[in-house]
Amino acid sequence: MPIVRETFESTLRSARSTVSLRETANLAYDSFRASKARFLLTMLGMVIGSASIVLVATVGLTGKQYALDTISSLGPNKVEMQYTGGFVMGPDNISTPDYMTIQDMQAVDQQVPGIRYSSPMLEFHDRIAIGNGISRDAMLLGVSPEYKDIRGLKMKAGRFFDQEDAINHAKVADIVGVMALELYGNYHDAIGHTISIHGIPFTIIGVFVESIDTFGQSEINNHTLLVPYEVARYFTGSNDLKEIFFAMENRQDVEPAAKRITALIASRHRPTSEYTAQTLTDVLNTMRNIANMLTTVLILASAITLIVSGVGIMNSMLANVQARIKEIGIRKALGATSREIRLQFLTEAIFLSLSGGLVGTILGIALPISVGLFTPFAVPVSYWAAVISLATSVLVGVVFGTLPANRAAMLDPVITLKYE
Repeated sequence: MPIVRETFESTLRSARSTVSLRETANLAYDSFRASKARFLLTMLGMVIGSASIVLVATVGLTGKQYALDTISSLGPNKVEMQYTGGFVMGPDNISTPDYMTIQDMQAVDQQVPGIRYSSPMLEFHDRIAIGNGISRDAMLLGVSPEYKDIRGLKMKAGRFFDQEDAINHAKVADIVGVMALELYGNYHDAIGHTISIHGIPFTIIGVFVESIDTFGQSEINNHTLLVPYEVARYFTGSNDLKEIFFAMENRQDVEPAAKRITALIASRHRPTSEYTAQTLTDVLNTMRNIANMLTTVLILASAITLIVSGVGIMNSMLANVQARIKEIGIRKALGATSREIRLQFLTEAIFLSLSGGLVGTILGIALPISVGLFTPFAVPVSYWAAVISLATSVLVGVVFGTLPANRAAMLDPVITLKYE
């Protein structure tokens, strides 16, 4: 019998608690309906604050994606091998740099899986004759046709030399956009002109630019000409390479491949020689961390709007308590406890803040989704920002609703019943 009685009392307490919560929610809703205008104006701050959190996160994600895409256009899967030190002793104790060779590139192509493109690079500087007795200093890079895809170069006019040009040792060149404008006025007028390198005529067949301006920090400067690697060897007379470029099939293979390529090339040279693999992975990770930090700071700054809105909710609820003193006294006289009174007003505050947060979050999400639907721009949406916005709304309701709820709960029923 005692066990049955305890079970019955437990069930009864649960039922009373459930009814109490339902009644509390109904009272909160009735209170909202009784003062629509005041509560809607109070909610407005929460709507703006919640929407701003979602929109700030969206702006941060959009800026982050744009920055990463812009940097990635330089070659997200690129591995750039560079000779950084080491010498080979030749006859008469003359030391020569232990550069990489075309055979190193071929060995990497054969032994490292996942490589999509590869290109050697020969660099030499000379004065080129452009006709009418005019000459200019230029940097010539001997590369393969795959270099265009590895570096993500954009053709402004003409075409990039192809495999057939390389096999036939065609005397053709692609000129950087800045130099084409300087010499010929516009991109298209440069096509078909002939320049002379060491008395050998080259025909300009294309004008290129980098995908983004690197401000001279890459191997390409404002006076660069690209020619087939096989032709560039005429001028250097050597297979020595300071740089070799590779592009991987998948971005996640870049770092593992960079280590394998470095180890393979180092194994083909003297132990004291040094070779370095440069990738964009570290740059992209750094940019991603900076963007995430800026987005977090902006979200925290926009959360101040919610704090201000919370103060508005607290003021509104304090006024609500003052206006309903007699109601509180009647409820207490009929048996309502201080806990139930506190819960009622706290529920009203949470209902107020959460309703505003929900409307603001929906508006904040709807805007970027609408932009994506009705324009060609893809705007990322942060659903985590929506969760944070709603959670913050509840927190604001709890924090700023506690004072009015406690004040209502502590009112003396005798005094409240006499209140006019």
